[in-house]
Amino acid sequence: MKQAEVHYSGIETMKAPTLDDLKAASQTTVLCGLNPRTVQTLLAPATVVELEPGDALFRQGEPAAAFFIVIDGWVKLYRITPAGDEAVLHVLTKGESFAEAVAFAGGRYPATASAATNSRVVLIPAHHVVNCIREMPDIAIAMIASTSQHLHRLVQRVEQLSAQSGLQRVAEFLAALCPNMNGSCRISLPYDKSLIAGRLGLKPESLSRVFAKLRLVGVDVRASDVVVSEVAQLRSLIASDRIKARGGLNGKHRLAEDRSQHPLS
Repeated sequence: MKQAEVHYSGIETMKAPTLDDLKAASQTTVLCGLNPRTVQTLLAPATVVELEPGDALFRQGEPAAAFFIVIDGWVKLYRITPAGDEAVLHVLTKGESFAEAVAFAGGRYPATASAATNSRVVLIPAHHVVNCIREMPDIAIAMIASTSQHLHRLVQRVEQLSAQSGLQRVAEFLAALCPNMNGSCRISLPYDKSLIAGRLGLKPESLSRVFAKLRLVGVDVRASDVVVSEVAQLRSLIASDRIKARGGLNGKHRLAEDRSQHPLS
């Protein structure tokens, strides 16, 4: 499997962005607040990298040569622990940007980015970003705001891992994929189960056990195909699990009531 080089000029799959690519990039959080002329200037040297699953966009510790916007597919950010394991920080999809802070600060990538699925990513050279910031300071403000959002998301992830059960994390993950709030739906897992487990702070075998438990509330997972018989019940389970994690809103009586309503309690 071909690996993308960290230096953007050496990526063999690099292509010129289409008009749709540029439109999608301009609508991301980091750019949408800027005026159209500023966005056009910032995206002028942008290129597109096409990745296959497992291809590395950059590696932890390498000099930051660019920042990126996902146009299609899923890209995972992860660090390697001292034990040699992957610690998944985030899995990004269409419309999300990353590495903007290190790009304009001239640092090194704090994590590795690789494609979880076939992906299409817009790449903006770091030196161009720095030059644009010198001429248009509002770009720096937009990037600081985007970095703040990334930090807020990381805090939420830490809170999720420390305060929520594995069952709740999986239920929330599935509920977020459902297009409707009520009724039944059929969805596909966006990437492989081992990555889902890592993203949710679970071992693959623990994820399998949670999927088995969710059958009791009408969630049937077969390979990457998921059928949810009643989305509202799945969301209710998430709320019930929050109540139990906090010790109950109204004491033991409320907890007993929740157990009677949910067979997984």
